Formats: sequence, structure tokens, C-alpha cells
Amino acid sequence: MSTEPVFIHLRLHSEYSITDGIVRLDAAIARARQDAMPALALTDLSNVFGLVKFYKASRAAGIKPLAGCDVWVTNEQNRDQPQRLLLLCRSHAGYLALCELLTRAFRANQYRGRAEIRSAWLAEIGSRGLIALSGAARGDVGQALAQGNVKLARESALQWQSIFPDAYYLELQRTGAIGEAAYIDQALDLASALALPVVATHPVQFLDPADYRAHEARVCIAQGYVLGDRRRKKEFTEQQYFKSQAEMAALFADIPEALANSVEIAKRCNLELELGKNRLPNYPPPQGMTLDEYLLDQARIGLAKKLPLLFPDEPLHAARLPEYEARLAFETNTIMQMGFSGYFLIVADFINWARQNGVPVGPGRGSGAGSLVAFSLGITDLDPLRYDLLFERFLNPERVSMPDFDIDFCQDGRDRVIDYVKQKYGAESVSQIVTFGTMAAKAVVRDVGRVMGWNYSRTDELAKLIPFQPGKLITLAMAREMEPRLKEREETEDETRELLELAGQLEGLTRNVGMHAGGVLIAPGRLTEFTPLYVAEGADSMVSQFDKDDVEAVGLVKFDFLGLTTLTILDWAVRYINGGKNEGGRMEEGESRDRSSSAFDLSAIPLDDAETYRCIFASANVIAVFQFESRGMRDLLKQAKPDRFEDIIALVALYRPGPMDLIPDFVARKHGREKVEYLDPRLETILGPTYGVMVYQEQVMQIAQVIGGYSLGSADLLRRAMGKKKPEEMALQRHIFVNGALERGMREGRASELFNLMEKFAGYGFNKSHAAAYALIAYQTAYLKAHFPAEFMAATLSAVMADTDKVQLYCNDSAETLGLTI
Repeated sequence: MSTEPVFIHLRLHSEYSITDGIVRLDAAIARARQDAMPALALTDLSNVFGLVKFYKASRAAGIKPLAGCDVWVTNEQNRDQPQRLLLLCRSHAGYLALCELLTRAFRANQYRGRAEIRSAWLAEIGSRGLIALSGAARGDVGQALAQGNVKLARESALQWQSIFPDAYYLELQRTGAIGEAAYIDQALDLASALALPVVATHPVQFLDPADYRAHEARVCIAQGYVLGDRRRKKEFTEQQYFKSQAEMAALFADIPEALANSVEIAKRCNLELELGKNRLPNYPPPQGMTLDEYLLDQARIGLAKKLPLLFPDEPLHAARLPEYEARLAFETNTIMQMGFSGYFLIVADFINWARQNGVPVGPGRGSGAGSLVAFSLGITDLDPLRYDLLFERFLNPERVSMPDFDIDFCQDGRDRVIDYVKQKYGAESVSQIVTFGTMAAKAVVRDVGRVMGWNYSRTDELAKLIPFQPGKLITLAMAREMEPRLKEREETEDETRELLELAGQLEGLTRNVGMHAGGVLIAPGRLTEFTPLYVAEGADSMVSQFDKDDVEAVGLVKFDFLGLTTLTILDWAVRYINGGKNEGGRMEEGESRDRSSSAFDLSAIPLDDAETYRCIFASANVIAVFQFESRGMRDLLKQAKPDRFEDIIALVALYRPGPMDLIPDFVARKHGREKVEYLDPRLETILGPTYGVMVYQEQVMQIAQVIGGYSLGSADLLRRAMGKKKPEEMALQRHIFVNGALERGMREGRASELFNLMEKFAGYGFNKSHAAAYALIAYQTAYLKAHFPAEFMAATLSAVMADTDKVQLYCNDSAETLGLTI
């Protein structure tokens, strides 16, 4: 039988407090569990950045998560002496009130970097479901008592008691700070006089006593001080570590009710967050139609317009129509069954608004280009059937997860599209998404060097010993193994050892707050019903306080609005070709595109233009060509000499670490220097476009379908499993695949050999839908360079005028390879 706890921690600043906490959430939860503490509160300073992560991890560990926030309260008499209050959520209503308060503080009441709430707001919003703790010595009651103003302390306590009836506690702390004993005596007298309950709390800033110096370094990093500065005000003590129940019981043995109330408050806090349920924005279909009916209607209309352009020859059109109609029916049924009709219509709406209002949109990005419905609605520009792009790679009926369209917009027009979305769904329902920067190895060494008082060149010299590898996170532990000089200096130099020890304690912690490059949230109502919002000091843009994973966990839907300069260049070039003259190539707001029959239209160019392949790709004349500018890519083009669009798709997919190993085989087979052999004749239709080399994830899925008898949904699960390389899962999948292959006439040895090949290539495989969409943009830039070099290079130079190196590169290329005069 479990014993009743004697104390629960109600005050904890994690790394998400940004300025003054270094507690990692998992470590705090593990410590609470180790101490048999059945509940734990997360109360970061002025935010709830870590709440969803904390909530999920606590529940998984069998610990009750208590959600709250240590808030700044405006001192109406002296703004330079703000007060503190601890708010804890008793219920979902309390959580909504906290979201509202924090959002309002960041949007309307920031002062010197602090987002402050006003006590009047609490009276206005009500204390719906909140418990308030007085803030101990830092609260208004504590400050008044410290000044000897018992009357003011009494008035403040009565005011809070009226705002939080039966939910306001005077907070007592023993951290070793000056004046605590006198404060506790006075607070106990006040509590007795006003019949107010008291509660013992311990402000946890770090996990163990040995972390104090690292915590102080963190504070100095945030505040711009050095550790040795004697003028620095020290706000924390060495006692502010995660104390055990036994330590707290000993500390407050003389005030047992203060300990008991920490447990009582934990029992009173019962916030339930509903996670994992998607909440789409409300898209309004025409009167008399459901969302599903409207999606079906728009997809059919769109396909009917697209097919005559794809197949102008009537007999061919009639022959292919059933195949397209069947695919459209399958996709729309799947979308409707999964409840995503609204999602597709929302994306189609803002993309079509962009196209109609002069904002260039990319042909597609990521796996979304595999959807015929997306193509029919105008979300993407690629016919997925023509390039064997698979819908199940985007939306798998056998694994329910939100679809995720990443949309490229012209860099100039992206904000206009976001403004349109705000107007359509309401400014209170749309925001961007927070990101958190962390203290990576090099950066943390530089930070710690500065706060230890090292000069720049000395710190820089040490930081440069940490190796850099593109795309790979190098930790301090890895750096010691990779660079002997770093290890040697650590072993022989005391100050270097101290710096690296401090840096190791801080490495990986959240350092700063930023904004996601493209993520935009659209909520079915006010965003504060799901997440509080954050606004950086001096900025206008609101961002969610939850990161991209956490906003999805609470059910919000993320839309990616990405800026791509190449689309701006293409747009300007087309305007120049068609005689457009407006300044700098930029389209004026509201200006629509000229689509007269004589106008040049990028969407109508042939993808088999011999001159584009011969003069641009095969000759590696690809300066300013999207995705193909790098020296390595130019060398690859000289070897491969691509002469068809499928080759361009393959090269986009192959030119990455890992798949590059396949390039020699691809090139040798393309040019007939190596024979293309297939383990089974049925593989030729799947692997023929890439000369027998498995390049794409979709090819792995098709092989599983054709040879192993998988559905494409199951084949997508197989592809994912191969990427994760879990032995028990792979053994099961091998058994399923080989049995399926045997039933379809393949010998067991061959089937096992083919599975081995698939497993090897699945780790390398690239998403063909993304490669095809980006290959199309690459081809469009190459086509313009081949046929309209002056207009294309003028647009390119206009876009990079601020980058002297690029201007010189493009001027040289214009003169030397294109014979242009600048």
C-alpha cells in the first residue's frame, strides 16, 4: 500500500524558462519518480513552452503533471519593481484563462523584456479554475512586508483572496536567501490574521547542488554578465536544487500545514489535455453542400479541365480517362473516410487565391505531389500518374496521420497569402509557430568562454577545435574523440577543463526562441483555446508557445508557407518576356497575370525540349539553374548527360550523401557501359526509368505491391520499417514479402535476394514526388536560360543584387557562356 506523500514540488523552472532554469524535463520527472513523488508541477517563467512535452512524459512515467506558470505582475506604482505570482491550473477552464493571460501579456504589456499580466485582467477574466500562490518574497505581499508596510501587505492579500476565493495561498520558502526568516514570521502572522492558508514551495532552478555554477553561467549568458563580476546581483542560492520529500519535511518540520498544503494543492489540480485529436479549421462549403460533396465536385471539375490539356488527342484521352477516374475515386474516398476533405479545400483555396492575385506558387513539394486530387484542385502542377507518383506515400489509409502539404510561394508574395488567410479565418485564429534554438557544442563553448571572462581569440581557438560536419550534430563527447588536441587541452589545462565541464552541463539546453520558417497555424476558433501565444519584444508576429510537434499534439493543423526566391525569378523573367515593365519585376498588389493567347506561359513549355537538354543540362551550363548550380552537380551532369525529364528527377534524388554511391551505376547503365539486369521481368516497368537502380521510395513500395502482394498502404509501412531498421520488424516483413513473392511465382532464394536489395536501397531512397516537383522548377529555369537568356539572367541578377559574389558570378556567366552584354 502506497504511503501518502509529505511534499510535492509546485515550483520548477526548466530549461524552457530560457533565462534562469537548467532543469531538463525528463531528468526532473525521473527524479520525482525516484523520490516516490506522485505529482510534479512545471511552472516556467512567463511561458508554457514545455507544457505538452512535460504532460506527455509525466503521464508516461505514472506521475500526475501539474501545469502552471510563474508570472510577472505589473507594479502599477513602479514598473521597475515588478511582482511575481504563481498560477496553477485546476481544470481546463484554468488552462484557458492562463492562455488568455499570457497571450495578452506578450501582445499588450511587455516592459523591458518582461511580459507582465495586470491584476485587473484577473478580475476581468475571473480566476476560472486557477490556484494562485503569493510569490513568496518576490510577490507584492512579500515586497510590502520587506518594506515594513503591513497595511499594504494586508490589502494586497485581501485583493488576491477576493479574486481567488478559496484558491489563494501565502507561499513560504527557505532557500538561504537574506531576509527569509523575517518574511516567514510576518507571513505566518498575516495568514493567521486573515485566515489564509500557507504552502511551502521550493523554487527549483537546477537538479543537483553540483549544478549551481552551471546555472549561474546560464543566467550570465542570458543577462550578458561574466561570472566573476562582483557587481552582478545574485538572485539564486546553492539551495535551489530538486530537494527530496525528506529534505523538505526536515526544512519545514515546524510548519507541517505548509507541507500538507503542497500535497492538497496537487490533489486540487486536475488538468486534462486532449491530445491526438485533429481539429481542422472551419472551411465554409457552398450552401446545401457538405465538405465531402464539395471536395468531390471540385476534384471532378478540376480533372475534367486538366485531362484535355494532358491528352489533346481524343482517342488517347478516351483510353486514359477510366484510369484517371478510378484513381480520383480512390483518393477522394480515402480523403473523405479519413475526414480530410476540409484540409484539401483549405489548401486549394489559399493556393488558388495566390495564383489569381499574382503570387507565384511552386508546382509542389514533398509527397503531396503524388495526389491526383491535389493536381485536380490546383494544389500541385504535376500529373502523378505520368511519373508513377503514389498517393499512399502522402496519405496512407492504413496509418492515419495528418496530410502535410508544404507549399512554396514566391518570396515577395508569401506574406500576402498569410494575410489573406488571416482575413478569411480571423486574425485571432492564425499565427506562426515557435522554434527553440539550443546550445550546440561550438556555441556553448563560446558562451561559457565569454561568461568565464576569456577573451574572444582564446575562446575562438578552443571552439574551432570542435569539428564541423554539414548536416551532423557534433556533441562535445564526440569532439573529444574526433580531435585529440581538445582532449589533451582538457587533461592538461585547469581552466579549459572547467570551461568544458560547464559547457557539458549546459550543452543541448534551450537557448533562445525563434519562429518556424514556414509553419502557419489555422485554428477552428481562437488560438488561445489551444495554446497561448508569444510575441518577441519589439516584433509584430505572433507565434504559438508550443513548437510544431506540440501544436499537432493538441490538435492544431500546421500549413507550411515556404518562400522560394526561384519562383520570384521565374515570375519576373516571364513578365520581361511578355513585355512587363513594372519596377524591379515586382508585381503590384492586386495585379493579375496576362494570360492572353499570345503570352508566354511557363506551364505550357514542352518537357522534351532538345535544346534545353543539349545546351544546358548535358553541357553543365547550369549557373543560375535551380538545384544544379553546385560544382559537384555540374560534374555529375557532365558524366550523366541527361536527355529526358526522368533523368533530371533521378539526379535531384541521387545528389545527396548516401545515394551518391549509386551514381556510377546509374551513369554506366544509362550510357550502355553496364548491362541492366532485373531479378524478375516485372521489375522492368518499375526500375526501367532509373536503369535498374532503386532510387525512389515509391519504387520500393511498387516492388512490394507487384512482387510481394502488399497493398500500397502496407508497402508504405514496409518502407518506413526499412528506414528504421528494427530487426524484429524486418524479420516479420521479410516473412510476409517472401511468402507473397512465392505465391506470385518467384523462387524463395530470388525473393530473399530482392528483399535484401530493397532493404539496402530503402535507407537511400528519396521521395520521388518531391524530386519530380523540384526537377520541374529546375527544368523551367534551364528552359528559360536556353531560350530567353537575357530575360532570365536579368531576373536572376535583380533577385541577388545585394550579394556581390553572386552578381559577379552571374555577370561572368552571362558574358562567357551566353554572350550577353550587361
